[in-house]
Amino acid sequence: MVRLTRAQQQERTRAAVLVAAREEFAEYGYGEARIDRMAERAELTRGAVYSNFAGKRALYLAVLADSVERAWISAEPPVRSPDSTGRALGAFARVWLERLPLTGDTPGSGHLQLRSLSGVLDTEPARTALAELFRFEALLLALALEPRTAVRRSTVRLAELALTLLNGAAGLAENAPGVSDPFDLARAAEHLAGIALLDEGAPAHLPFVAPARPVEDPWAAPLGLRDEITGSRVDLGADGVVVVLGVGRLSAAEEAVSAARLRDEVTFVVVTSDPAETGRLARLRIVDLVGSLRRVFAAGELPRPRVVFDDGGAVTTALGRKPSGDPTDDVTEVAVRVRDGLIVARAEGRGAGHAVATHTAPEKPSAA
Repeated sequence: MVRLTRAQQQERTRAAVLVAAREEFAEYGYGEARIDRMAERAELTRGAVYSNFAGKRALYLAVLADSVERAWISAEPPVRSPDSTGRALGAFARVWLERLPLTGDTPGSGHLQLRSLSGVLDTEPARTALAELFRFEALLLALALEPRTAVRRSTVRLAELALTLLNGAAGLAENAPGVSDPFDLARAAEHLAGIALLDEGAPAHLPFVAPARPVEDPWAAPLGLRDEITGSRVDLGADGVVVVLGVGRLSAAEEAVSAARLRDEVTFVVVTSDPAETGRLARLRIVDLVGSLRRVFAAGELPRPRVVFDDGGAVTTALGRKPSGDPTDDVTEVAVRVRDGLIVARAEGRGAGHAVATHTAPEKPSAA
């Protein structure tokens, strides 16, 4: 008889809970689902469920995050991207709309397929996080639409329009499955590219952001991190810009990307004071969006910035900021510029990513 280690047993228990929870949510929906029935389905105790998940909301988000991560793994980028912005938006919409439930689906299973958050996010921090995540998703879509140039505000606004159309269709399909025609919606998304949108000026606060501080600090880059866009390992020791953003500050990513030089390797490190719920929400939304992008855009034209989830606090600790679990972690904004294995510029607070991205460090004199 093979004896499982404690970690293996915990992983097996967690997997059984997720299967049982998915069945429970599919049958009863989020509102009527019960932890006791999930425990019975998994042939576990109620305590075993709570030892792995903080509550029903955390469990629901975990079920959704698990499903989108499985879909991400199976998403193979095409050889070529669509040859125009309109065709790219249409193709993206067709992939995204595959989640719409069919008329015969039960409400619970339809909500799962939609990744529905109706009735789930009932706190102000959660709603704020969702708004910030929406803007971050729009930025990633815009970066895929403009892979070789500096992203324009008008393209981000176009991406926001497209995502608003798709999320609105999902909201309608949740209560009236089969009402909207996915093919019509995809054509509508394609035609959004013809709307003339003006490039707005820089955010009003940027002129008041303090410049990054020049430093020469040693940089022990943490290992074992993964880019959520490509799935590859991330080397934070390479030259580039690292921006740590709380989930409540993800909209600041646009400022950093817009200011960065095209050759810069930009990495966004996502942190939160609540990995069990806010962290899973962030993972769900970002991985879900990237999974759709991976089916539309060629590998070389996926968004260039890397996205890392720092659930264990490895990056923040390496930067000298030990994770505290304080709610202010969700509005964290810390950025550094790395060159030749050293941190050569630092900034903290609102606009930190922009300050570091625009910082120009003097070149080291070449050896004679």
